[in-house]
Amino acid sequence: METGKLAEVFLDSAYESVGRARRETREALGPDHVLLPDVVQVVSELLANAVEHADRGLVGDLIGLTLTATPDSVHVEVSDPGSASRAPHIPRDLPSGARRGRGLFIVDRLSAGRWGTREHGPGLGRTVWCAVPYVRTEPSAAEEDEAERFSSWTLPAACRN
Repeated sequence: METGKLAEVFLDSAYESVGRARRETREALGPDHVLLPDVVQVVSELLANAVEHADRGLVGDLIGLTLTATPDSVHVEVSDPGSASRAPHIPRDLPSGARRGRGLFIVDRLSAGRWGTREHGPGLGRTVWCAVPYVRTEPSAAEEDEAERFSSWTLPAACRN
């Protein structure tokens, strides 16, 4: 299995970039990669979050996407201008029919909890990363119940492609 950097791209801070990020991911991993669906989903969630939540407003703000293969996972990093409001987190109080707010829950599930953030300093942005493992353990009954709450989520139309 190939290891090392698979892709590094910079995308406009716009919802249309989510589709481009998915295409870049498919190209970098190849159509037969065993983790392709999971990595594409994680990239979609992290890019959509970066566009939605990063403080922006400056012309030319970019979001970086890096994909790296390791012997046990595919590592995904999304770097954005950051947010002064609060760090990325998994909301625990979403109503069962909520149509938004599930992105990091999905990332957490697909990465088996192997995700986090790096703050680069005031005004320097943030990186959200995760490692999608080749082998995952089975979720507990409580995790399955929580997953059921989030199963009807869909991306906004501008992000699909």
